[in-house]
Amino acid sequence: MKISVIGCGRWGSFIAWYLNRKGHDVSLYGRKTSKNMSRFLETGSNGLITLPETIRLETELENTFDAEVIIISVNAQGLRALMQEIRPSDLENRTFVLCMKGMEISTGKRLTEVMQECIPETSQVAVWLGPGHVQEFYKGIPNCMVIDSENEEVKEMLIDSFSSDLIRFYYGNDLIGNEIGGATKNIIGIAAGMLDGLGLSSLKGALMSRGTREISRLIEALGGNVLSAYGLCHLGDYEATVFSSFSHNRMFGETFVKGESYGDLAEGYHTVAAIMKISESKNVDLPICKAVYDVLFEGKDPKGTLDALFIRSLKEEF
Repeated sequence: MKISVIGCGRWGSFIAWYLNRKGHDVSLYGRKTSKNMSRFLETGSNGLITLPETIRLETELENTFDAEVIIISVNAQGLRALMQEIRPSDLENRTFVLCMKGMEISTGKRLTEVMQECIPETSQVAVWLGPGHVQEFYKGIPNCMVIDSENEEVKEMLIDSFSSDLIRFYYGNDLIGNEIGGATKNIIGIAAGMLDGLGLSSLKGALMSRGTREISRLIEALGGNVLSAYGLCHLGDYEATVFSSFSHNRMFGETFVKGESYGDLAEGYHTVAAIMKISESKNVDLPICKAVYDVLFEGKDPKGTLDALFIRSLKEEF
């Protein structure tokens, strides 16, 4: 299969490496100004992963459109601008796979909703979600992930084409729930990092149990299946997000409460702003998300906010 990967960050570059390993014809796109692409062009490596020469490195976006499958792994807030940039091109009969987690802040829309507004009716969109870190996959440590789409044939085609001994893919059956669950697990990751930074890591058990229940309510309010919060998109991704030293969102939360800077992207920062708009419009109580939002955007004291969160009664929460 001919596949283009748009986005040469750590996840996009891993996907290119992984699908090349599966025997697909793969190209990886990054802008000419991208530091990651410059490193790949100069050395073939970004410090985490070394790409084989069989992967074509592209800096011209139009060279990516002849693929059957176009995988997108960029900042969630940049998705609409990217699609508007490529919209004039012939994008008929393509399958787009979103390997990213988040919500659009300006509209509160899921990323597949953004895509549906930008692609032809003859093209399809799917999501690739679930636990795993590049550093572990590259060492050969396996994990399970999920692919979901409104189109059953697309799901079957992608899972058959992408599954291997390194990643076992499961069929998703709730696109709303999987997208919301995948996006919001990053918020829980930030909260976990805040607990680590405050020396309150023992509260992660309460965070995980209450967080899953909280997000199940949100999924239900948006028309999804409450059980999706307990699947690979959310609870199944907690180990990689809530505990791992490789988790950008956890590290961001920890450094934030310590007053330190963190230079890498933490999608949960943007997602929580979008989620709070949904919380208000759907009248659904999201105390953990609200606490993270208050600390990040309202300047609330982290310790006082988290203390107040965890002394809520069980009756209030459940």
